[in-house]
Amino acid sequence: MTDTNRRWLLAARPHGMVKDTDFKLVHEPAPEPGPGEFLVRVTHLSFDPTQRGWITADTYLPAVKIGDVVRAGGVGQVVKSNHPGFKVGQLVQGGFGWQDYFVSSGMTEFMPVSILHPGVTPEQALGVFGITGLTAYFGLTDVGKPVAGDTVLVSGAAGATGSVVIQLAKALGCRVIGIAGGPDKCGWVTSVAGADACIDYKSENVARRIKELAPKGVNVVFENVGGEILEAALMNLAQRARVVLCGGISSYNEVEPTGIRPYMQLTVTRSRMEGFIILDYAARYAEGVMALSKLIAEGKLKVADDVQTGFENVPATLRRLFEGKNLGKQLLKITDPPLPLA
Repeated sequence: MTDTNRRWLLAARPHGMVKDTDFKLVHEPAPEPGPGEFLVRVTHLSFDPTQRGWITADTYLPAVKIGDVVRAGGVGQVVKSNHPGFKVGQLVQGGFGWQDYFVSSGMTEFMPVSILHPGVTPEQALGVFGITGLTAYFGLTDVGKPVAGDTVLVSGAAGATGSVVIQLAKALGCRVIGIAGGPDKCGWVTSVAGADACIDYKSENVARRIKELAPKGVNVVFENVGGEILEAALMNLAQRARVVLCGGISSYNEVEPTGIRPYMQLTVTRSRMEGFIILDYAARYAEGVMALSKLIAEGKLKVADDVQTGFENVPATLRRLFEGKNLGKQLLKITDPPLPLA
C-alpha cells in the first residue's frame, strides 16, 4: 500500500468537449480512517455520460465544485477498518471518485457503500449489476413497458446501457432495431447482442432506414443519444408509442444544445415521452439485479466491457464516451485486487 493519494480535481467547467486541462492531478498523503470509518483503496472506476453533467452544472445532483475530486462510482478493497460492518480485505462498491483512497463510514456523497457479493467481479458490479444494467432494466420495463411483438428502437446500441436494453427487449419477445456508429459496432449489436437489425448512423440515413425496417412505426424508443437521432425516431413512431429518455450524449458537449423539431409527432401518434433517473429506483435495485442475473444464467444476456488502464488516463477515458470509442461499459482499472495488505 502506497502512502500517496492521487486525486483528479475539477479545475474548470468544461466548455465543449471535455479536455485534460479541465482537471488537475494532485498528490496528497493517504488519509487515515477515524472511529467508525474504513479506508478503501480504489481499484476500478466507472465512466458514464452523466458525469459530463455532474461537472458542468447542477442536475439531479449538485455540480462537483471547482477544486473537488471528480465524482464517480468505483470498486475498491477495504485496507484499514474501524467499522464493525466492513472488514479488511473485502471488496466494496460506492461513489469513491477519481482518487486512489476514500475514507467512509458506510456512505459516499451520493450512494451507500456496499460489499460485493462473492463471485461478482468489479466489472460486473459497475456494469451489468450496477447503474448501467439497472438503468436498462428499469428504463425499459417500467417506463417503456414493451410487450411481446412490439418493435423497440435503441440508440447508442453498442454502449453499456443500450446493449443491455437490446437483450432485455429480445427476452421479452420484441423485435429490436439498434442504432450505432460504424460496421464493427453494428456487427456486434446484431451478432452478439442479438438485435434484428442495426442502423449505422455514420453511413446511413437514419430516419429513412427506420422507416424501411419498421414501416408500421416503432412502439418503444430507448433514447441514449438525442439530437438528430431522436428526431429520426420521433418521425417513425407507431400509435401510442413510448419514448424513454435515458440520455442525450450527442448534446452533452454542445455549447448551445438545439431543440427537438418534430415533437408534435408525439401528439399526432398519441405517444408518450418520459425521462427517468435511476436513483429513483434505489429501493428496487435487488429486483433488477435478480432479473439480470437470471438472464445471464440462461445465456440470454452478454456484456461487453471496455477496460482502460492507468490512473493518468482517467480524463482521456471519460472523453472516450463522447468520441464514440467505447464498446460496452467504459471502465478504468487502477490496480488488480486482491491487494497486499499491511
